[in-house]
Amino acid sequence: MVALNEQFPSGEAAGLGPRLGALVIDWVLCLLIASFYATPSEKAWPAVLVLVLANTFFLGLFGQTPGMRLLRVRCVSYPDGGVIGLGRGLLRAVLLALFVPAIILNGQGRGLHDRAAGSMMVSVPRSATP
Repeated sequence: MVALNEQFPSGEAAGLGPRLGALVIDWVLCLLIASFYATPSEKAWPAVLVLVLANTFFLGLFGQTPGMRLLRVRCVSYPDGGVIGLGRGLLRAVLLALFVPAIILNGQGRGLHDRAAGSMMVSVPRSATP
């Protein structure tokens, strides 16, 4: 993990394992939701559409999808650390759905989708209170 200095969001850059795990959890949830409307094995696009909409909503407004919350990672605005907003959340979600930008990481662990949206994935520390 890359430690961030004072000009970047507080915390550490999230590792690839938690990021991938969060995406898998979110994808399974999207498949379950999309299965109410279409059979994912016959039509794949409804699940992708649900993924884009869910990522746009959750990242744009809260900075975390359900999978990210479970694995304690957060998507923040780069470099100020705030919430990215719906517009940048949509851009990031569409690029994530293409998958290729997500696997091309720079030294800070930011994929092409993060760089295009001006975001960064950071680890959420365990709180001191139970």
